[in-house]
Amino acid sequence: MKNCNRLNEGATQSAEKRETLVVGSAPRLEPLRVEELTDDLWQMVLRMSRINAAINSREQEVLTDVISHEASGSSSESLANKLGNLPELMRTLLRHPNLFARLADIGMQLLGEGSLAPRDRELAILRIGWLCQAPYEWGEHVLIAKKVGITCEDVERIPLGSDASGWSEHEQAILRAAEELHDDAMISDATGATLSKRLDERQLIELPVVVGQYQTAAYYQNSLRLRLHNGNGGLKSR
Repeated sequence: MKNCNRLNEGATQSAEKRETLVVGSAPRLEPLRVEELTDDLWQMVLRMSRINAAINSREQEVLTDVISHEASGSSSESLANKLGNLPELMRTLLRHPNLFARLADIGMQLLGEGSLAPRDRELAILRIGWLCQAPYEWGEHVLIAKKVGITCEDVERIPLGSDASGWSEHEQAILRAAEELHDDAMISDATGATLSKRLDERQLIELPVVVGQYQTAAYYQNSLRLRLHNGNGGLKSR
Protein backbone atom coordinates (compact mmCIF):
# COMPACT_ATOMS: atom_id res chain seq x y z
CA MET A 1 0.00 0.00 0.00
CA LYS A 2 1.59 3.24 -1.12
CA ASN A 3 2.08 5.94 1.50
CA CYS A 4 2.56 9.51 0.35
CA ASN A 5 2.52 12.14 3.05
CA ARG A 6 3.14 15.50 1.42
CA LEU A 7 1.50 17.87 3.86
CA ASN A 8 3.14 21.25 3.90
CA GLU A 9 4.40 22.70 7.16
CA GLY A 10 1.31 24.82 7.76
CA ALA A 11 -1.07 21.93 7.16
CA THR A 12 1.01 19.67 9.41
CA GLN A 13 0.86 22.19 12.25
CA SER A 14 -2.90 22.59 11.80
CA ALA A 15 -3.45 18.80 11.89
CA GLU A 16 -1.26 18.46 14.97
CA LYS A 17 -3.14 21.26 16.75
CA ARG A 18 -6.49 19.61 16.04
CA GLU A 19 -5.29 16.19 17.14
CA THR A 20 -3.93 17.66 20.36
CA LEU A 21 -7.37 19.14 21.00
CA VAL A 22 -9.22 15.89 20.25
CA VAL A 23 -6.92 13.11 21.42
CA GLY A 24 -4.18 14.88 23.36
CA SER A 25 -5.82 14.21 26.71
CA ALA A 26 -6.81 10.93 28.30
CA PRO A 27 -10.02 9.28 27.01
CA ARG A 28 -13.13 10.44 28.80
CA LEU A 29 -14.19 6.83 29.43
CA GLU A 30 -11.81 3.99 30.20
CA PRO A 31 -12.08 0.98 27.85
CA LEU A 32 -13.43 -2.25 29.31
CA ARG A 33 -11.03 -4.66 30.99
CA VAL A 34 -11.17 -8.36 30.16
CA GLU A 35 -12.78 -9.27 33.50
CA GLU A 36 -15.68 -6.94 32.67
CA LEU A 37 -16.61 -8.76 29.47
CA THR A 38 -19.79 -10.77 30.03
CA ASP A 39 -21.04 -13.52 27.71
CA ASP A 40 -23.34 -11.01 26.02
CA LEU A 41 -20.43 -8.65 25.40
CA TRP A 42 -18.39 -11.48 23.91
CA GLN A 43 -21.21 -11.96 21.41
CA MET A 44 -20.67 -8.32 20.41
CA VAL A 45 -16.98 -9.01 19.83
CA LEU A 46 -18.02 -11.86 17.52
CA ARG A 47 -20.35 -9.51 15.66
CA MET A 48 -17.59 -6.96 15.19
CA SER A 49 -15.36 -9.72 13.88
CA ARG A 50 -17.87 -10.38 11.10
CA ILE A 51 -18.03 -6.69 10.20
CA ASN A 52 -14.27 -6.35 10.08
CA ALA A 53 -14.02 -9.48 7.94
CA ALA A 54 -16.54 -8.02 5.49
CA ILE A 55 -14.33 -4.97 4.86
CA ASN A 56 -11.03 -6.85 5.17
CA SER A 57 -10.13 -4.61 8.09
CA ARG A 58 -6.67 -4.58 9.61
CA GLU A 59 -8.42 -5.30 12.95
CA GLN A 60 -9.70 -8.67 11.75
CA GLU A 61 -6.53 -10.55 12.67
CA VAL A 62 -6.59 -9.12 16.20
CA LEU A 63 -10.28 -9.98 16.63
CA THR A 64 -9.71 -13.54 15.41
CA ASP A 65 -6.80 -13.91 17.81
CA VAL A 66 -8.85 -12.73 20.79
CA ILE A 67 -11.81 -14.97 19.90
CA SER A 68 -9.53 -18.01 19.46
CA HIS A 69 -7.96 -17.46 22.86
CA GLU A 70 -11.36 -17.16 24.53
CA ALA A 71 -12.61 -20.34 22.84
CA SER A 72 -9.51 -22.30 23.87
CA GLY A 73 -9.91 -21.38 27.55
CA SER A 74 -6.59 -19.57 27.77
CA SER A 75 -5.48 -18.00 31.03
CA SER A 76 -7.03 -14.71 32.09
CA GLU A 77 -3.65 -13.02 31.89
CA SER A 78 -3.07 -14.21 28.32
CA LEU A 79 -6.57 -13.20 27.31
CA ALA A 80 -6.15 -9.78 28.92
CA ASN A 81 -3.03 -9.22 26.86
CA LYS A 82 -4.90 -10.13 23.68
CA LEU A 83 -7.86 -7.97 24.60
CA GLY A 84 -5.52 -5.04 25.08
CA ASN A 85 -4.82 -5.19 21.34
CA LEU A 86 -8.46 -4.57 20.46
CA PRO A 87 -9.30 -1.02 19.37
CA GLU A 88 -10.25 1.22 22.27
CA LEU A 89 -13.26 2.32 20.22
CA MET A 90 -14.71 -1.18 20.50
CA ARG A 91 -13.86 -1.66 24.18
CA THR A 92 -15.27 1.77 25.02
CA LEU A 93 -18.55 1.41 23.13
CA LEU A 94 -19.10 -1.99 24.75
CA ARG A 95 -19.95 0.03 27.87
CA HIS A 96 -23.27 0.71 26.07
CA PRO A 97 -23.82 -2.71 24.48
CA ASN A 98 -27.36 -2.23 23.19
CA LEU A 99 -26.42 0.93 21.35
CA PHE A 100 -23.19 -0.65 20.13
CA ALA A 101 -25.20 -3.56 18.75
CA ARG A 102 -27.30 -1.19 16.65
CA LEU A 103 -24.24 0.70 15.44
CA ALA A 104 -22.64 -2.61 14.52
CA ASP A 105 -25.72 -3.64 12.51
CA ILE A 106 -25.67 -0.36 10.58
CA GLY A 107 -21.94 -0.74 9.99
CA MET A 108 -22.42 -4.26 8.65
CA GLN A 109 -25.15 -3.05 6.29
CA LEU A 110 -23.23 -0.06 4.96
CA LEU A 111 -19.75 -1.56 4.76
CA GLY A 112 -20.45 -5.24 4.15
CA GLU A 113 -23.75 -5.23 2.28
CA GLY A 114 -24.13 -1.68 0.99
CA SER A 115 -25.20 -0.81 -2.53
CA LEU A 116 -22.79 2.09 -3.06
CA ALA A 117 -19.58 1.36 -4.92
CA PRO A 118 -16.76 1.11 -2.35
CA ARG A 119 -14.94 4.03 -3.97
CA ASP A 120 -18.03 6.27 -3.75
CA ARG A 121 -18.62 5.21 -0.17
CA GLU A 122 -15.07 5.95 0.94
CA LEU A 123 -14.94 9.31 -0.86
CA ALA A 124 -18.07 10.33 1.03
CA ILE A 125 -16.76 9.03 4.37
CA LEU A 126 -13.40 10.71 3.99
CA ARG A 127 -14.97 14.03 3.04
CA ILE A 128 -17.29 14.08 6.04
CA GLY A 129 -14.48 12.84 8.29
CA TRP A 130 -12.30 15.72 7.16
CA LEU A 131 -15.09 18.29 7.51
CA CYS A 132 -15.65 17.07 11.07
CA GLN A 133 -11.88 17.12 11.67
CA ALA A 134 -12.12 13.64 13.14
CA PRO A 135 -8.58 12.21 13.50
CA TYR A 136 -9.65 8.63 14.27
CA GLU A 137 -12.18 8.39 11.44
CA TRP A 138 -9.96 10.05 8.86
CA GLY A 139 -6.92 7.91 9.64
CA GLU A 140 -8.84 4.63 9.65
CA HIS A 141 -10.63 5.33 6.41
CA VAL A 142 -7.55 6.49 4.55
CA LEU A 143 -6.28 2.94 5.13
CA ILE A 144 -9.59 1.39 4.05
CA ALA A 145 -9.91 3.70 1.04
CA LYS A 146 -6.55 2.66 -0.37
CA LYS A 147 -7.78 -0.94 -0.46
CA VAL A 148 -10.63 0.05 -2.80
CA GLY A 149 -8.55 1.99 -5.32
CA ILE A 150 -8.46 5.49 -3.86
CA THR A 151 -4.96 6.82 -4.52
CA CYS A 152 -2.67 9.01 -2.45
CA GLU A 153 -3.37 11.80 -4.94
CA ASP A 154 -7.12 11.38 -4.35
CA VAL A 155 -6.58 11.55 -0.59
CA GLU A 156 -4.50 14.72 -1.02
CA ARG A 157 -7.40 16.38 -2.86
CA ILE A 158 -10.22 15.37 -0.51
CA PRO A 159 -9.43 18.10 2.08
CA LEU A 160 -9.64 20.63 -0.78
CA GLY A 161 -13.17 19.47 -1.50
CA SER A 162 -15.38 19.10 -4.54
CA ASP A 163 -13.98 22.19 -6.26
CA ALA A 164 -10.45 20.79 -6.46
CA SER A 165 -9.22 19.97 -9.95
CA GLY A 166 -8.98 16.36 -11.04
CA TRP A 167 -12.35 14.99 -9.96
CA SER A 168 -14.83 13.53 -12.43
CA GLU A 169 -18.32 15.01 -12.52
CA HIS A 170 -19.62 12.05 -10.50
CA GLU A 171 -16.85 12.25 -7.90
CA GLN A 172 -17.45 15.98 -7.52
CA ALA A 173 -21.11 15.25 -6.81
CA ILE A 174 -20.28 12.61 -4.18
CA LEU A 175 -17.98 15.04 -2.37
CA ARG A 176 -20.38 17.95 -2.76
CA ALA A 177 -23.21 15.84 -1.33
CA ALA A 178 -21.16 15.33 1.85
CA GLU A 179 -20.39 19.05 1.97
CA GLU A 180 -24.02 20.06 1.52
CA LEU A 181 -25.24 17.59 4.12
CA HIS A 182 -22.67 18.90 6.57
CA ASP A 183 -23.50 22.56 5.88
CA ASP A 184 -27.22 22.52 5.11
CA ALA A 185 -28.56 19.08 6.13
CA MET A 186 -29.72 18.31 2.58
CA ILE A 187 -28.42 17.54 -0.89
CA SER A 188 -29.24 20.27 -3.40
CA ASP A 189 -31.28 19.68 -6.55
CA ALA A 190 -28.27 20.32 -8.77
CA THR A 191 -26.09 17.82 -6.92
CA GLY A 192 -28.93 15.32 -6.75
CA ALA A 193 -29.46 15.54 -10.50
CA THR A 194 -25.79 14.80 -11.15
CA LEU A 195 -25.80 11.88 -8.74
CA SER A 196 -28.90 10.46 -10.44
CA LYS A 197 -26.94 10.01 -13.66
CA ARG A 198 -24.96 7.19 -12.04
CA LEU A 199 -26.71 6.12 -8.86
CA ASP A 200 -29.85 4.00 -8.67
CA GLU A 201 -32.68 4.45 -6.15
CA ARG A 202 -31.05 2.33 -3.44
CA GLN A 203 -27.77 4.18 -3.78
CA LEU A 204 -29.46 7.58 -3.66
CA ILE A 205 -31.08 6.57 -0.38
CA GLU A 206 -27.89 5.09 1.01
CA LEU A 207 -25.54 8.00 0.31
CA PRO A 208 -26.98 10.47 2.86
CA VAL A 209 -27.26 7.63 5.39
CA VAL A 210 -23.55 6.86 4.97
CA VAL A 211 -22.65 10.52 5.44
CA GLY A 212 -24.92 10.82 8.47
CA GLN A 213 -23.60 7.61 10.03
CA TYR A 214 -20.00 8.78 9.77
CA GLN A 215 -20.78 12.28 10.97
CA THR A 216 -22.29 10.57 14.02
CA ALA A 217 -19.16 8.42 14.36
CA ALA A 218 -17.02 11.56 14.25
CA TYR A 219 -19.12 13.02 17.07
CA TYR A 220 -18.60 10.15 19.49
CA GLN A 221 -15.01 9.44 18.49
CA ASN A 222 -14.01 13.07 19.03
CA SER A 223 -16.13 13.59 22.13
CA LEU A 224 -14.89 10.44 23.87
CA ARG A 225 -11.31 11.36 22.90
CA LEU A 226 -10.62 7.95 21.39
CA ARG A 227 -6.89 7.55 20.98
CA LEU A 228 -5.22 6.69 17.68
CA HIS A 229 -3.75 3.21 17.50
CA ASN A 230 -1.98 0.62 15.40
CA GLY A 231 -0.61 2.87 12.67
CA ASN A 232 -3.55 5.28 12.44
CA GLY A 233 -1.89 8.55 11.40
CA GLY A 234 -4.90 10.71 12.20
CA LEU A 235 -5.40 13.87 10.16
CA LYS A 236 -1.85 13.63 8.84
CA SER A 237 -2.64 10.35 7.04
CA ARG A 238 -2.17 10.44 3.29
